[in-house]
Amino acid sequence: MIDHADGPDSPLLPARTVCHCLLVETDSAGLVLVESGLGTNDVPHPDEYLGAEWVGYAAPVLDLNETALHQVRRLGFAPEDVRHVVLTHLDRDHVGGPADFPHATVHVHKAEYEAGIAGGADRYRAAQLAHGPRWATYASEQGDPWFGFDAVRRLDGLPEEILLVPLGGHTEGHSAVAVDTGERRLLHAGDAYFYGTEVEVFSSHDPWEFQRYAPTTPNPSGPADARHQLSPAGA
Repeated sequence: MIDHADGPDSPLLPARTVCHCLLVETDSAGLVLVESGLGTNDVPHPDEYLGAEWVGYAAPVLDLNETALHQVRRLGFAPEDVRHVVLTHLDRDHVGGPADFPHATVHVHKAEYEAGIAGGADRYRAAQLAHGPRWATYASEQGDPWFGFDAVRRLDGLPEEILLVPLGGHTEGHSAVAVDTGERRLLHAGDAYFYGTEVEVFSSHDPWEFQRYAPTTPNPSGPADARHQLSPAGA
């Protein structure tokens, strides 16, 4: 994907990206969907729900079979089995799914909820939230330290193995979602980074390597702070 701001003569080549979704089975809270991707409203009506300009440069794959709803059904579950949806943020390519699970509680950071509902930024699409989700929001003042992150907390109605990790930067209320499987921990970092080699340090010219030596003011919600916490160099 090439950002339209780079222009037609940009040296950047197109790259395929994916919004990874996790479906977590729990003993006490039914199915939990972490991230939701595009929904079944977005696919047939992309200009209305996603915005024609974004569709033009992002070129999303508009395939109903790739939506979370169809994949949940393909696994043998009913949509009603999904009782919770946990979102890293409310960008249009992440928030199409809740409309397909209207009975589910949607968990998100409070700052992200407020920005999305205000609708001041073009990145947030009111049509995707018009069904009136059942929100559960979480403020940055809540939570406890966890592996070097601040304000990490359990989510209402969910087991302690699923945590919301504030990771601001991509958006003000962007968060990661941690899932303890019993054998290992998964950290869904949302759009904090897009591929694994981004947390590797290649040279002193790499901006993340430079960040090690640049003076910073502690800011748990800032983008530099989020990248520093994700980078092995900042560990």
